[in-house]
Amino acid sequence: MKFNKLFYGLWILFFVLFAYWQFNDPDPEVWVSIYAVAIIFCLLGIRGIFPKIPLTILVVACLIGAVYYWPDSVTGWVSKELEQKNLAMKTPQMEEARETFGLMIIALVMLPGLIKSWRK
Repeated sequence: MKFNKLFYGLWILFFVLFAYWQFNDPDPEVWVSIYAVAIIFCLLGIRGIFPKIPLTILVVACLIGAVYYWPDSVTGWVSKELEQKNLAMKTPQMEEARETFGLMIIALVMLPGLIKSWRK
């Protein structure tokens, strides 16, 4: 139980930051909402509550979204990010690549809770 509190508590802080950084995005209402859902599931995870069906839907939806937004070249995207040296959105492709990894992070963070829910 202590692991759940620490793990999901840290991810709540990260997801709050991720949501905050989305306010300058072209579509903040979508991405702030997605991170808010992740925060809600992390709050449930702290309490040891892992709803099987909603978690399954969340993880599958995030994985489908990540595949949809997957950049043509991950190394090309990373090199462009390092080249520009700031987080300003220069191209829509850069923003979509960032969104891909945001969705993957949510899916990976929710995966331990999903596995617990299916074992019960």
